[in-house]
Amino acid sequence: MAEEKEEQAAEQPKQKSPMIMMVVVVVVAVLVAVAAAGGISYYIFSQAESPSHAEDGGGSSHRDPGVFYKLGDPKEGILVNVGGGRSGKFLKAGIVLELNPGKSENVTDGKVGSVAETKILDTTMQFLRAAPLEEFDAAKQDALKKQLKDALNDRLGQGSVYDVYITSFLLQ
Repeated sequence: MAEEKEEQAAEQPKQKSPMIMMVVVVVVAVLVAVAAAGGISYYIFSQAESPSHAEDGGGSSHRDPGVFYKLGDPKEGILVNVGGGRSGKFLKAGIVLELNPGKSENVTDGKVGSVAETKILDTTMQFLRAAPLEEFDAAKQDALKKQLKDALNDRLGQGSVYDVYITSFLLQ
């Protein structure tokens, strides 16, 4: 009987040791996987450059947060005839611009100046009136936004407009 107890006592530490080793291996594997995922995520986000910033010609992937400015009436947006005066087509759109707060001639204390506001509205209305009806197709909306952004940057100074957002769009 004493021999059986010695055998059982000798077997118990052997059984616990592999179990502890398995737990340690699993914990280490999970920590390595989490560290690798974190490293990969950090690398991806630190190397990523936003498309709108890359178009601006910016050298680094960081830019100041923009100042958002809605064109026209705060609820209704803008209303403009498009496709030439005789087309009889009207566009009612909500357009929001993301402006560079570092351009002090356009934005002061987080607000768009009156001169810049006038230039923005004038340029936008001229651009929309001059665009042919085909440009207002839903498939061409990204190109239309880029062209408007380029026209505004030409008028306000390069890098003044980060992006153009269309929040509503009704063409009749």
